Amino acid sequence: MTVIPVELVTPLFVPSSFATRGLVDELLRELRARYPLARAEVPGFDPYWIVTRHADVVEISRQNELFHNADRAATLITRDGEALVREFTGGSWNLFRSLVQLDNPEHGPYRQVTVKAFSPQNIAKLREHIGVVAAERIAGLQQLGPEFDWAHELAMPYPLGIVLDLVGVPRADHAKMLRLTQWLFCWADPDLKRPETNPADPTHQTRTWKIVFDEFNEYYSAVMADRRASPRDDIASLIANAEVDGAPLEHVAAISYYAILSTAGHDSTAHSTAWAMWMLAEQPALLKALKADLSLIPAFVDEAIRWATPVKQFVRHATADCTVAGQTIAKGDRLYLSYPSANRDETVFPSPFEFRLDRQPSRQISFGHGGHVCLGQHLARLEMRELWERIVPRLAAVELAGEPRLVHSEFVSGPKSVPVRVRWA
Repeated sequence: MTVIPVELVTPLFVPSSFATRGLVDELLRELRARYPLARAEVPGFDPYWIVTRHADVVEISRQNELFHNADRAATLITRDGEALVREFTGGSWNLFRSLVQLDNPEHGPYRQVTVKAFSPQNIAKLREHIGVVAAERIAGLQQLGPEFDWAHELAMPYPLGIVLDLVGVPRADHAKMLRLTQWLFCWADPDLKRPETNPADPTHQTRTWKIVFDEFNEYYSAVMADRRASPRDDIASLIANAEVDGAPLEHVAAISYYAILSTAGHDSTAHSTAWAMWMLAEQPALLKALKADLSLIPAFVDEAIRWATPVKQFVRHATADCTVAGQTIAKGDRLYLSYPSANRDETVFPSPFEFRLDRQPSRQISFGHGGHVCLGQHLARLEMRELWERIVPRLAAVELAGEPRLVHSEFVSGPKSVPVRVRWA
């Protein structure tokens, strides 16, 4: 069994590492070359197999019966943090029970509750509405003057508003949902964390998650009661009135369903959208190419999603002894799937550290793979395409107006600030 030197792999376990552009990419490049599937034994954590190659991430992701999500925590967590989860839940390994933290036989029926709503056919019906929202957001930017923070003014609020409208959350509560998202995913970020959270204490990750879950529980319990009494044409009503095996959704799983829509439903798109503008500001040739041929925008969107890879890792748990890429994995072993590494695998993506518009077809797996692939991927792509199709013709030039800043998070992260200077066409 190969063990990765602790000094090499430790940054993967530290939220602040992801706030330094290129640091984790270089680390993962070395792991792919020297330790493509090997054990990490970092103090304070259980051992994890670090899975860095595209083929291995895909192979594990497609075998949902062999590699479970819910047997232990579905994301990276310290031993002390996981023990606190079990204390808070009375023995469960996960505070949330969203689709991410469910295995079959539960996962399939719960996924079916909203799978039709997020199908390509139904998402396509939203195109006109999303286009109107995108146009309104762009018009708002033009009122700000030539300089503004793209992440703050558009990348964050644009997908947030669209998905929360679909869920049925009133506009007055959208800011609350953004705050809870940031507390959950950015628990260690000095600018976005809950004020009382201490990133130096790893148990504060779990304590923050518990506070966020409790707030979601309070908010969405009232929403469920309302939609059961008076159903509407929204996703909140679908979840509130859904049944599995003739019974309503289990309460924690139902609240978690709302929570994942209210957090992951917009945050990943926000990070990809923020990175896309960052690339345009750094590489004028990209904007020139898009303006000359708007049909390149879908490729631009897919490359932005690959480049951003907002979800950095998920954890799987082996349900039986098995072999992956020649390594013997024991029953109960934990596997850390590195999506940024898979999306920069040199054997799959030529010149992976270049932002290119000619990756056809794109094999990026930012949305995951297999039975747990992201339900919202079609909505995310449509949101981004509608936005860029409208704003690219209006951009004469764009450049950075300051230093962009990245989120401190080892789970979901991307740009939290992208100051730009725009010359409108």
